[in-house]
Amino acid sequence: MSVREAHARWEGDLRQGKGTMRLGSGAWEGPYTFKSRFEEGPGTNPEELIGAAHAGCFSMAFSNMLAEAGHVPTRVQTRARVHLEPVDGKPTISRVELETNGVVPGIDDATFQDIAQKAKAGCPVSRALGGVQISVKATLGSVR
Repeated sequence: MSVREAHARWEGDLRQGKGTMRLGSGAWEGPYTFKSRFEEGPGTNPEELIGAAHAGCFSMAFSNMLAEAGHVPTRVQTRARVHLEPVDGKPTISRVELETNGVVPGIDDATFQDIAQKAKAGCPVSRALGGVQISVKATLGSVR
C-alpha cells in the first residue's frame, strides 16, 4: 500500500508561537497558531485537517460500498465536525460527527443507512481514530 507524509513547523512557545503545516504532496500549506487551534483565529489546526481527512475517507468508502451493493451514487458529500475538548484536564479529540448527504438512484433509506454505518466503521480514518466516538447522520437526497 502507500505511505503518505505531512510536515509541520512550530516556532516559539504555545500561546505566542506560530507554525505552518503542509501536505507532503505540496497540494496545501497553511499557518496555525494557538488562537486558530484553541480559540477563534485565522489559520488552520490539526483537528480541521483530521476532519478533512475523515470526510474524504468516509465519502470514498461510502461511495465504494454503495457501488458494491449495486447502487452507484451520483454524489456523496460529507462534513466532519471534530470536537476538541478537555478530558482529564488535557485537550482531547473526544468525538467526530459525520454528516453526509448522498444522491443514490434506486436505493431505499434503510439500505442507505445500513451502508452508511458500515462505511463509518470501515473507513481507514475511522479505524485510526479508534478511541474516538464517531457518529454519522446520513441523509438520502434526490436528483434534481
